[in-house]
Parts: sequence; C-alpha cells; structure tokens
Amino acid sequence: MNLRLAVRRLVKTPFVSLVAIVSLALGIGANAAIFSLFDQTLLRPLAVVRPSELVNLSAPGPKPGSNSCGQAGSCQEIFSYLMFRDIERLQTVFTGVAAHVGFGANLAYRGQTLNGQGQLVSGSYFPVLGLQPALGRLFTTEDDVNIASHFVAVLSHDYWTSTFGSSPAALNDTIVVNGQSLTIVGVAPRGFSGTTLGNAPKVFVPLTMRGLMIPGWKGFEDRQTYWAYVFGRLKPGMTLEQARAGLNNVYRPIITDVEAPLQKSMSDQTMAKFKAKVIEVEAGSRGQSSVHREAKIPLMFLMTVTGIVLLIACANIANLLLARGAGRSTEMAIRLSLGAGRWQLLTQLLTESCVLAVLGGVAGLVVARWTLALVASLLPPDATNTLKFELQGRVVLFAAALSIATGFVFGLFPAWHSTKPDLVSAIKAQAGQPSGARAAARFRSSLVTAQIALSMALLMCAGLFVKSLTNVSRVDLGIKVDNVVVFGISPGLNGYTPERSKALYERLEQELGSIPGATGVAMARIALLAGNNSGTNVSVEGFTSGPDSDTDANYNEIGPGYFRTLGVPLIAGREFTAADSETATKVAIVNEAFAKKFNLGRDAVGKHMARGKGKLDVEIVGLVQNAKYSEVKQEVPPLFFNPYRQSSRVGSINVYVRGTGDPAQILRGIPAIVARLDPNLPIEDLKTLPQQVRENVFLDRMISTLSASFAFLATVLAAVGLYGVLAYTVSQRTREIGLRMALGADSARVRRMILTQVGWMTLVGAVIGVTGAYYLGKAAASLLFELQPYDPIVIASSVVLLTLVALGAGYIPAYRASRVQPMQALRYE
Repeated sequence: MNLRLAVRRLVKTPFVSLVAIVSLALGIGANAAIFSLFDQTLLRPLAVVRPSELVNLSAPGPKPGSNSCGQAGSCQEIFSYLMFRDIERLQTVFTGVAAHVGFGANLAYRGQTLNGQGQLVSGSYFPVLGLQPALGRLFTTEDDVNIASHFVAVLSHDYWTSTFGSSPAALNDTIVVNGQSLTIVGVAPRGFSGTTLGNAPKVFVPLTMRGLMIPGWKGFEDRQTYWAYVFGRLKPGMTLEQARAGLNNVYRPIITDVEAPLQKSMSDQTMAKFKAKVIEVEAGSRGQSSVHREAKIPLMFLMTVTGIVLLIACANIANLLLARGAGRSTEMAIRLSLGAGRWQLLTQLLTESCVLAVLGGVAGLVVARWTLALVASLLPPDATNTLKFELQGRVVLFAAALSIATGFVFGLFPAWHSTKPDLVSAIKAQAGQPSGARAAARFRSSLVTAQIALSMALLMCAGLFVKSLTNVSRVDLGIKVDNVVVFGISPGLNGYTPERSKALYERLEQELGSIPGATGVAMARIALLAGNNSGTNVSVEGFTSGPDSDTDANYNEIGPGYFRTLGVPLIAGREFTAADSETATKVAIVNEAFAKKFNLGRDAVGKHMARGKGKLDVEIVGLVQNAKYSEVKQEVPPLFFNPYRQSSRVGSINVYVRGTGDPAQILRGIPAIVARLDPNLPIEDLKTLPQQVRENVFLDRMISTLSASFAFLATVLAAVGLYGVLAYTVSQRTREIGLRMALGADSARVRRMILTQVGWMTLVGAVIGVTGAYYLGKAAASLLFELQPYDPIVIASSVVLLTLVALGAGYIPAYRASRVQPMQALRYE
C-alpha cells in the first residue's frame, strides 16, 4: 500500500521527481563507476582457495649486484633464486612457499603467432594457491627440479578459450614459447589470471626455464642476482608476527654467514645495513603488484571526489523533499488529526524517498557505464586489458546499497520535519508560514551553503589537476615526437641467434626507409617514454669513486641515425655508424647529465669508460643534449648509449620511423614489411610516438579529466540546489515582498535583498570550500606536477567561477521577486 501510494505521489509531481532522479543518478553512477575500479584494484582478493592465508615476502635493504624488478613490485621485494630455495627448504611457518616472475612471450601454435605475457612459476606455485585445473594437470614440485629441463606449459583459461577454442585436444599438444617447444600439460581454472594485477599471463612455464625463455640469461647460481618474487601460505593458527619471527630465524644466518662474505668493496656502514636485513611478511590476499601501490592515492582521491558529488546530489534531494513537505503540511496535519500515527506517516514519506533513490540508482547504472567508458578511453592498452570496464555483480550491489542508504538518510529529516505533531495548527494557518518553517528554511540554507562549499573544493581540485596537466604538456622532452611511429619486435624470443637478429634489423631498416614519406629510421633496445629502465654501475676516466659512491647510470643500445631521427641535438663528437660493429673499437655516446655527474663537462669526447669496474676500454665519441628517457615527469638521468651492433645479445629492438605529414601511411606499411621478412614474428605496440607520450602520462590525463568532469557536475547540482531554495524562499515570502514594495521598496532593492542572501551563502561556502580543497589537494599532492595545493591563480579562478554561477542561479528568483505586484501579493495564499 505504501509503495503504491508513493509511486502515485511521485507521478503527481513529475518535475520534482525527475530532478531528484537525475541528481541521484549522476551521483550514484559516478560512485559506482569509480568503485568498480577501486574494487578490482584495491579490494578484490585473488580467485584462489582461502586468499586470506597468503602472505607476500620482501627483503628491503642493500642489494649489491644485478636487480631485475617489474610489475609484481619494487626491487625491495625480490630475492635471488638460491635464497628462494633456501627459504623454501628451511622455513617452518608456511604450508608452502612459491616464487614467480613475469616475462615477455612470443607464442606460436599452428601458424598463429602473437606476443603476450608469460609467467615463470615454481613447482609449488599452484599447490600453494590451492588451485585445480580446468583441464589436465597443473605444475607440481616435480616440474621444477632441474635447471632448463622441464619443457612443459600450463595455459591460462582465457588463452585456451580464445586460441584453442576450449578444445580438450590441446592437452599434450605442443606450443612454441620463445622458440622452445613445450608440451601443454594443463589449463588453469576459469577466472584465474595470475597473481600480479596488470600482468595477465597467457602461459605458465616452470621457473627453472628462465634461461631458455630469456635467451642468454644466466643467474640461477648467483646470490647477487635478484629477480624472483616470493609468497607463502600461513600454517593454520600462524600470525604474521609469528611468521616474521620464525622466517628471520632462518634468514639472518644465511645473510650473515653465507651472503655477507660474498660482498666486495662495501663500506663498513653499508655492510652493517646488509647484515641487519630482515624479511618482511605482509598480507598477500590480493597477490603481488605495483599497481596496488601506484593506484591507491589516485583511486582514493576519485572515490572522495565522487562521494562529494553524491553528497551535493543528496542535499538537493533533501531540499526538494523539504519543499514538497512544506507544500503537504495541510495534508499531514489532517491525517494526524484524523488519527494517523506519526510512524505511519514517517514510513510513507521514507518510502517515497527510497523509491526516488532506487529509481535514481537504476538510472545511475547507465551513468556508471558512461563513466567507465570515459575512463577506458583515457587508459593505455595494458590497463584496459587488465581491468574490466563493465558493471559486475559487486558493483550493482554497491549501487543498490548506496541507493537505499541515500534514500533513507537524506529522506529522514524532511520526513521527520513534515510529520511534527504541531502541524495540526497548519489547518488553521490559511495565511503566513506554517509552524516550523523558519527551522526548515535555515536547514535548507545550510544545505545549499554546504553544497557551495563542496563545489568550491571540487572546483579547486579540478583546477589544480588541470594546471598540473598543463605543466606536464609543457615539459621539454628534448625529442621531436611529431610524425614518428614506434613499434617493437623480439626475434630472440622466436629462436633467432644474435647474428640473425642483427641481420634482420639491418634488412628491416632498409625496407622501412623505402616507405613513401619515410625520412628516417632508428632503433633502440629500450623504448623511450615507456616506463622501462636499464642501468648499471660504471667507471669513468678521471672520476674517482669510493666504496659507497653513486656510480649508477642508465643506458640504451641504439643504431645509426638515432639522434638525428628523433631530433636530439648532438653537442660534440659523432653519432654511431654501421662501422661500429662487434669487432670495432668499443664506443659510447653520453648525455649532458652523465657528463655532469662524472665531471666530464664539455670535454667528454675522447674520454674512456667501462661498465662496472673493468678496464676503461670504451671510448666516448659523442655528447648529446639531455632528452627524456623513461618518464615524462622525471628528471633526465645520467645516460650513456652503446651501438646495438657491438652487443653480443640484442634479442629485441624498438624501431622508430619518422615521416612527413600524416603517419597513417607508415602505420599501414609496417605490418606488411615485417610479415614479408618473417610472417611468424609478432609486432609489438605499434603506435605513434605522441600516443606513447600520452600513455606515459595517462594518470595525469585521467585525474584531470575526471576531476574536471565531476567538478562541473557538482557545480551544476549546487546551482540547481541554490536556485530551488531561492525560488521556494521567494514563493514563501511573496506577501512580505509585496508589503515591502507597497511601502516603497523598488525592484532593484528587492533583487539586492535576494542576491545578498546568495552572496552570504557563497561567501561562507567559499571559505569552507577553499579550506577543504587545500587539505584535499595536500593529500593528493604526489599527483601534482610542479604545483602546490595552494596555487593562488587556481584559488582565485575557482572563487570567481563559483560566484558567477551562484549569482546566475540566484538572479532568476531575484528577478521574479522584483516583478511581484503588491496588490496580488497581499492577496497571496
């Protein structure tokens, strides 16, 4: 009965109902969309047995030697292979310990070749996770005993479905992974995509096969080569503190007695830190991924922003319900006087507000889909392939719960106020305001002031991020990115020898140079502005280093014409040529940051250097201007370049093709050329260089776009709320305004009276909003680029914009008030 009456009542006031539903749809939809990302990234556990029992291990502290870390976490979290085996053998606190690391994979099956992600896993990986195969079997410890001896693979369920058509015939068939023929022994269960968010492997390979999956890699027997990520499953009843203590009882003797004596040229201070290292044990229900850390602040900020938008929308609903309640005061009074219970009326009014909220929630699912589509358009392919931009069950439940909670909480005060027992007096109140109207008016004004404050906070935050993005877009890259196409190939993963790879690169360079419109072709092992880094210790002629001196430098291996093709000025010396081959004198080119760090100045050309502490047998033949290397927002690091032709191992390369005009012709021509040279060689990440730059700063673009969109939405909602309150106030004060005008007040004075009320609400709201925005911006300061959260230009612009919006929203009711006819107003009821 209550529900049917509520629907009839809402239909009778279509305008109020529509405004309420749209307001709630915008607020709930925005929250549901961001919650979908928040849930997938920061809340959802792995699809494994009892994920709460899993823990991640890390080993912070000095790691002299070779470090290789990636998507699964920072270099503080990696272990050497021998240390992993020591822990696995000696620990007593886990039911099992497992190791894993991602790798790039060229996959070939019956003529279909593609590039994707693979996962190297220990034999204990699947047993520790408690997984059961969808087909065949998963790895056991017997698949992980001897180095480079276990030629088996487990397919991911998605890859099995897409490439093998879910056929059981795939079992015991052969798949070629990075040139190695592996027997398919099983398929992972549906819904399991590894333990690293951001890396969805198509194939799992035993950990001991790393040397074959990465041609030329050797590091199993070196305790100073760190690369494996490790996790375990707690024994029943074991706490994190107990596990940490028990594990370090095993770890510390290995560090002190086995690994410390291996360290050379280490100062006493660093040695003390090395011996003091301990293993950290942390909850691992969500797996191991750097995405958890990197996404936490942006997503929490966006959840806060969308929460503010919802609060503003809810304030609108409360004001609408209060205004409608005042219009129904006589109805409520009559029903009370006829014996209706207050609880009965409260239930009826709350049912109406909840129906509104549910309808808003249903419409909000549409808004959520639009918002997710907008987010997907701002993210790079890696992120869109990792996350699901669809409304899953948990998101729908979240939207439903939010709708019900919104309808109840923000419908409670209007319902309570509208059913006060003293409303019986409203039956006799044929003129003037009903009893309690002043309290309701103050509450409505307070809600609007809060809306203005929240809108001000969002406008300021949006302004900060828009200005931050502007700062990013003005960064001098040191590279001319226009009209450049980039892609990668990895012939080494298809079994090419280094000699065959180099021959392929030379043929590819010649073929690409013949594309109509191509003006330059260059190659590099490390892709520019793709988040990739390679670094090493160096020795430089004339630079004296001590035990703890920072001698790190990044490096790249490049081909002839690299700097000319990318528009990087050569300050002194020469570029590499085809003559800089493996048999020629070793040469290098350094950037300005390298020359500054190692005190070379402008006289770098002619000096000598070496990787590590070896013989200074590499001649510096060129000095180039600083140009961005890995990240747009990072300072240019000390960087040196070697010719890839002098490397004994270049299994993959990134190719840059500069053209004239629209790069579409070059983009179309590249696949045909690569296919002509080797039809089984996949092309990786074919795109324009400007697109690569945009993807490198995708987080800045996403935060700026979404915060600006939400701030605009919040401002519109606040303006609607302000307009509604003033319009209702003017209608309630019609007699008063008519009396003032009858006594001599002119139209300008009436407008000024209404706009003064707007001004006070705006002033109070702006002060509160600026304060709130400062703390909100301070919490998200790490996301801002070359900008402080109290930027005066942003503050002034936000204040001016919101003031104009507020005055615009208030002018229409003020104008209507000034047009009141005194005689009609005095007869107004």
